[in-house]
Amino acid sequence: MIQFSKIVKKLIALLLVSGIYLVSPSVVSAHCPLCVAGAVAGITLTRWVGVDDSITGIWIGALLGATSLWLSSWISNKKNNLVEKNRTLIKPVIYLVIFISTIWSFYKFELVIRMSQIFGLDKLTFGIIAGGILFYLIDFIKIKHYFNYQKIVISLGSMTILSLIIYILINYFI
Repeated sequence: MIQFSKIVKKLIALLLVSGIYLVSPSVVSAHCPLCVAGAVAGITLTRWVGVDDSITGIWIGALLGATSLWLSSWISNKKNNLVEKNRTLIKPVIYLVIFISTIWSFYKFELVIRMSQIFGLDKLTFGIIAGGILFYLIDFIKIKHYFNYQKIVISLGSMTILSLIIYILINYFI
C-alpha cells in the first residue's frame, strides 16, 4: 500500500509540473509545436483519403524540415562548448540526420509503397526529398518583413505550389 501511494504522489506531481509547463507562456517560434502536430494530422489524413504519395511526401518533407529547424534552433540556444564551435554545422547536420533517419525508417517499417517511381525514386521518397529541399531553400531566402506570419505563409505557399506542379506533372506528363 505504501508503494502505491508513492507512485500516485509522483504521478500527480508529474502531471502538475507538466500542466504548469503547458500553460505558461513561452517565446513564439516560426514553426511551433502546434503547427507541427497539425501537419502530422494532415499528412495522416492525406494517406487515408488516397492522395498520391509524391504529394504526401512533399508535406512530410516540410514537416521534417520544420521539425529539424525547430530542433536546431533549440540546440543552438544552448550554452555549450561543442555548440559554440560548430554553430554553422548544426542546422545542416540535424536536417540531414532527420531526413535520412526518417527515410530509412519508412523503408525499414515498409511504409513506402513500391508501385511507381519518379526519377528512379519511390514516389514518397521523391516527395520527401523535393519538399525537404524546397523547405530548406525557403529558410535561406532573406525576404523583407511585410506582415506577421509571413515566413509561414511563404513556406505553406511554396509547398502548395510544388504540390500543384507535381500533381500536374503526374497526371498529365509522367
